[in-house]
Amino acid sequence: MRYKRVWGRRSNALLLLSLSLTVASCGINKPKDGPPRSGSGSIRNLPGDAVPQPEARSKYGNGPVYEVLGKRYTVMASGAGYKERGVASWYGKKFHGRLTSNREPYDMYAMTAAHKTLPLPTYVRVRNLSNNKSIVVRVNDRGPFVHNRIIDLSYSAALKLDMIKDGTSLVEIEAISFEVPTGDRPVRQMTAAPPQAEATPAAPAENNIYVQVGAFGDLDNAQRRLADLRSAKLGNTFVIEDTSQSPALYRVRIGPIKSVLQYDILVEELENLGINDPYLVTE
Repeated sequence: MRYKRVWGRRSNALLLLSLSLTVASCGINKPKDGPPRSGSGSIRNLPGDAVPQPEARSKYGNGPVYEVLGKRYTVMASGAGYKERGVASWYGKKFHGRLTSNREPYDMYAMTAAHKTLPLPTYVRVRNLSNNKSIVVRVNDRGPFVHNRIIDLSYSAALKLDMIKDGTSLVEIEAISFEVPTGDRPVRQMTAAPPQAEATPAAPAENNIYVQVGAFGDLDNAQRRLADLRSAKLGNTFVIEDTSQSPALYRVRIGPIKSVLQYDILVEELENLGINDPYLVTE
């Protein structure tokens, strides 16, 4: 894509507030979770990716509606076409051996994951936006029930994405479906990924990650959004002209984003401004 910065400035860092953030996992008010006692393990000893295959919808954990902590969740009729970017967390030894939402024993060494609304089971590709590492996991559990988290990975899955140390990571998840997507799609969905036996390894690379908070056909509208961000004292805000579109689009972005903590703080600040659909982009 061809981009040109047309309006904006960068500050040294985003406004960092003192927030108490809880690492997401499937449990609620649980004792401290963590990796196996033997340590973080070796990537060479980890299992291969989950192998997507057609499976019957589980009799358990599929709602169609369920409630956790006073919030209701509606399970999707299908994962076809689902794609989203956000924060991944992981869960480990505390839940090892316990039943997942579809009544399978949780195995922290297997390539599995928890999601709030995808049908059980669903296979998804997960890509770490920071380093481009990619895996395929089988969703067989519900969670994470923490604000601003979109998926909870098993210990092995998180280790393969190199996110054990930090506990969370900015990721992209995409459902691998054997269906043709029809009807309404969830926010930020795109075409379904074709079934694949294994993830194609991506060359490790460091990405710059930004939050996009609007794409406008008129520069004046983009500048108004930029002014709102600056009035809220958000730094690193700018507008770029995307000339790969015709007519050109003016994209309002914030960043680069260096950590999940920074992203969490930014999302809360944007929600205070009434901006509820920020989108992560990489360059």
